[in-house]
Amino acid sequence: MVDKIALFILLIGGINWGLVGLFEFDLVAWLFGGSATILSRIVYILVALSALWCISLFFKRNELVHAE
Repeated sequence: MVDKIALFILLIGGINWGLVGLFEFDLVAWLFGGSATILSRIVYILVALSALWCISLFFKRNELVHAE
C-alpha cells in the first residue's frame, strides 16, 4: 500500500514538473499561494520522499500473487 501511495504522490510531482517545463506553471504553488508557503513546501517534501521511497522499488523482487 505504501508503494502505491508513493507512486501516486510521485505522479503528482511529475505532472507538476511537466507543467512547469511546458507552460512555466507551477500547479502546487498556484494551489497553495506560492512556492514558499508552508503547504507548498510540504507537498514538495512529500514528492521528494516519495521519489526516495520509489528507488527501493528497483531492488524489490517481483512478487506474483495468485488469486484463488
